Amino acid sequence: MKDFKKAKKRAEVTVGESVRIVRELQEMSQNDLAQATGIAQSTLSAIENDRVKLGVERAKMLARALKCHPAVLVFPGWDIDRESAA
Repeated sequence: MKDFKKAKKRAEVTVGESVRIVRELQEMSQNDLAQATGIAQSTLSAIENDRVKLGVERAKMLARALKCHPAVLVFPGWDIDRESAA
């Protein structure tokens, strides 16, 4: 047991994937989210597929509608330990 190391479970998630994951956890469709934010469904699709950058203002709008902090959407892969070592 001395050689036991705790496993690290890390998944690389893009900004678009984080938007999709949080949206689906809220049980919202893209159309629901479009209505809640005023962002066109086609734009939401492009964001989720990483064809359009999220941007600060859109992140704030989406975060309000998805009831999460904008950082959850903008920095999905943030690793504080790795970032502080830099």
